[in-house]
Amino acid sequence: MSFVYRPTAEQPRILFDDHEIVVVDKPAGLLSVPGRGEDRADCLIARLRAGFPTVLLVHRLDLDTSGVMVFALTPHAQRHLGQQFERRQVKKSYLARLWGRLEPKTGTVDLPLIVDWPNRPRQMVDHRNGRPARTDWRVLRASDEETRVRLFPLTGRSHQLRVHMASLGHPILGDPLYASGAAADHPRLMLHAETLRLRHPDSNVTMTFSAPAPF
Repeated sequence: MSFVYRPTAEQPRILFDDHEIVVVDKPAGLLSVPGRGEDRADCLIARLRAGFPTVLLVHRLDLDTSGVMVFALTPHAQRHLGQQFERRQVKKSYLARLWGRLEPKTGTVDLPLIVDWPNRPRQMVDHRNGRPARTDWRVLRASDEETRVRLFPLTGRSHQLRVHMASLGHPILGDPLYASGAAADHPRLMLHAETLRLRHPDSNVTMTFSAPAPF
């Protein structure tokens, strides 16, 4: 069955803006940037451009993921923030609901990832050719049915959190790519970018932005 893009009508919520950056709470079901074709033109950056004509991309969230994103409003801010992401100086935390009971209470997944070319956009673990990927986790509460967890990606690979949790046998609920059966049967991907900590590109002051998970 081919994918049909039906962007959410929910609008992004502006968390902060000034002369250099705009920080938003992205809704699930909205592309960060345009996809291929007219049917995938509606996206977060296009919606932001109406109010912020100079908006520039810095990083992305998956279509199905909600939460905090930062955009640049000047080329200087884009370069400055881009370097922070490349050097892993930006600190991120996510909230997720996982299938089953994850144990122990804290841990780390350290598994290299690579695109699964015949099954794009899926990613997969590849110990020989994959790029390093590491995620820390901390359980917030758990039952035999599901676990609410905070995730801390130490790298920024595509689908990293989704593949890492699935590799533990605890896929993120509602994941259309890496969960199956009852684990996939949810109204959305239960993954939310909760906090983002970075240095402001003008003042160099460390700032933390957050948005509560809608689930």
